[in-house]
Amino acid sequence: MNYRHAYHAGNFADVLKHAVLLALIEALQAKPTPFAFIDTHAGSGCYALDSTEAGKTGEYKDGIARLLFPDLHQDNHKAHALPPLLRRWLDAILRLPGNEHGLKLYPGSPLQVANAMRETDSAQLCELHPEEAARLKELFHHDHRVHVHQRNGYEALKALLPPKEKRGLVLIDPPYEAQESEYRVIEQALKVALERWPTGVYAVWYPIKLRSQVQPFHRWLQRCGARRVLRAELLVHPDDSPLRLNGSGMVILNAPWKLDDALRDSLRAMAPLLSQEHPAKWRLDWLVEESAS
Repeated sequence: MNYRHAYHAGNFADVLKHAVLLALIEALQAKPTPFAFIDTHAGSGCYALDSTEAGKTGEYKDGIARLLFPDLHQDNHKAHALPPLLRRWLDAILRLPGNEHGLKLYPGSPLQVANAMRETDSAQLCELHPEEAARLKELFHHDHRVHVHQRNGYEALKALLPPKEKRGLVLIDPPYEAQESEYRVIEQALKVALERWPTGVYAVWYPIKLRSQVQPFHRWLQRCGARRVLRAELLVHPDDSPLRLNGSGMVILNAPWKLDDALRDSLRAMAPLLSQEHPAKWRLDWLVEESAS
């Protein structure tokens, strides 16, 4: 894998990640009080799908393009009506300046959240790579709600938590350049974050190659102390090869009430649209579920 996100923007993993992200933002907006969004690995914020990087992989063609143009794929002879969550997500992307005449730009997590935020909400975006951080600052230089930090996102959590709003979401979406050892870094960051802000919502994206690589992280989550931990996964290949991205997942710590209900129809709709050689599989379950008592 090339770890610069420009190569992967809009792929099947982004479809899962950003559908979950929209559901989380909508859940936070169910209350009128402001929320904070903190992104530990923000990237450059927006990606041109006609760029050299995107052109080398064309991954968006098997990702967001499958949802926008389902009738163009041989396995989907009829365009199916998408669940409302996915429809709202796609409509927001198509409203992006530059996409008036078709899908040209793919917004990363920071831009998708900023476009959905209210005037009173805020975003803290961390990006260590100098070139990516510079693009991010340029993208949001006019937006007083958004603050860009060129620093290590894991370390920044110690300074940024808890946010002044006292409610909100932390997105941890690293490039996993460190492979399996990245999970240990995430675990330590979450441990510190939960101590500083135990009521915050934390969403972690992860790649799936070999299932055995992910299982220790899931076991750690089951004893991390969060009251609820929801897992959402989409597999487009069997999880038995380290040589390719077979699927991806999101775990949400302190998941908002009924988030699973908000996501279920979208995951069910994604699977057939994003299937490749074999039918895609999806999973939505609780690693930790708060007891009724």
